[in-house]
Amino acid sequence: MADTIAETVDLLYTIDQENLTPDQQIALGSALANLAQAERLEQINEHLRGIHQVLNAWALKATVDGGR
Repeated sequence: MADTIAETVDLLYTIDQENLTPDQQIALGSALANLAQAERLEQINEHLRGIHQVLNAWALKATVDGGR
């Protein structure tokens, strides 16, 4: 997903905003807002993956320690 976000950022920032109609400016603003939300969700997802790994490690350790 990160590659897609980076490609989208590159594409959005190559748009010449001076020549856009008001409707196109609104659409671009909406696209930029959606992109920011997608980037934030990707960051949250990365944090959740890290938490998941820690919890799995704890669960594995508890299983191993409990079996002794």
